[in-house]
Amino acid sequence: MGEHTEAEQKEETEARAKRAPVNWRRIREQACGFLASLVRWAGLVFAAILVLHVIFVIGSANTANGIVSFVSSWAGGLSLGFRDLFTPSDEKLRVLVNFGIAAIFWLIASGLLARILRRIGGAGA
Repeated sequence: MGEHTEAEQKEETEARAKRAPVNWRRIREQACGFLASLVRWAGLVFAAILVLHVIFVIGSANTANGIVSFVSSWAGGLSLGFRDLFTPSDEKLRVLVNFGIAAIFWLIASGLLARILRRIGGAGA
């Protein structure tokens, strides 16, 4: 019985020695690449919500509709400080300019952050 245990231990030790070492650089590249993709997609979704809000306001969509009210509530938070950056007298123009700038901001900010994450990961631009 003791011989069987020693043989198993010897086989296990040999199997461990034959395993490929963990490539931590590749793991870091993959993790940073995943985070960069996640950030980029989040920025695209935020910009899409803002653009939808602009379309709904310009098209005079029904504010009692569930989709319109959902998009409007999210757009208010995503507009950050751009909501009242410019104050033209026409409400549709105000929404177009301010929420449009906010959408562009999210696209640029998420793109830059994604590029930084990829550089940190070592994957390049």
